[in-house]
Amino acid sequence: MNTTVGAPAATRPPMDRMRRTSLAAGILYLVTFVSIPTLALYQDVRGQADFVLGAGSATGVMWGALSEVVVALAGIGTAVVLFPVAKRVSETAALGFVTSRVVEGSLIIVGVVSMLSLITLRNDVAGTAGTDPASLVTTGHTLAAVYDWTFLLSQSLMPVFNALCLGTVLYRSGLVPRILPTLGLIGAPLLLASDIAIFFGVFDRAAPIAALAALPIAVWEFSLGVYLTVKGFKPAAVAALRSAAGDRNSQLSPA
Repeated sequence: MNTTVGAPAATRPPMDRMRRTSLAAGILYLVTFVSIPTLALYQDVRGQADFVLGAGSATGVMWGALSEVVVALAGIGTAVVLFPVAKRVSETAALGFVTSRVVEGSLIIVGVVSMLSLITLRNDVAGTAGTDPASLVTTGHTLAAVYDWTFLLSQSLMPVFNALCLGTVLYRSGLVPRILPTLGLIGAPLLLASDIAIFFGVFDRAAPIAALAALPIAVWEFSLGVYLTVKGFKPAAVAALRSAAGDRNSQLSPA
């Protein structure tokens, strides 16, 4: 009788908690880029003066609104996932990052509501008896303007504060190559200056100079997402954080 016991099946070692955190944060950062086609999807709203009366297609607007809801939730998710790590370096910066992400997500939802309200007017009000087409067109322009301003304050302005808070944490800790947070820290004042210029009407948010000013922040966020997904936090920096946390705990524990 053969009593030989077979070798146990090889099992994959459990993923380190910090690796799970970096992976989740990286994926969420990459998900925030699903709204890139939004400007094209909203083109009918911006380019058709009588969109609310039925001109153009509403399908693209609905897909754009859905993608922005995903972006809002993913953006908040990045802050929630990274907060336990960021607070080990600076609780102030970690709280600032969470706050700016929540404000960003909230304003994105406000913009989405304005677009969906426009769709409701188009589908349920336009063409009904007693409706004044001129008033509807004016209301449509108003809702589109609400979206433009919420976009400026959310997806353009808030990334400035996101980069300053999280960039500072990552630069100081060395959890990722310092070139990545450096891009964010350099891009933040450039994007802020661009946003101020747009706010005062110096140029439109669709102007080439505005896109150029936003490029460093976009590269920083995309590169961070890719790095955290593929590589994760640098082991030496993680060990240093854990050592520092252990030293603090030993100092706080009673003798």
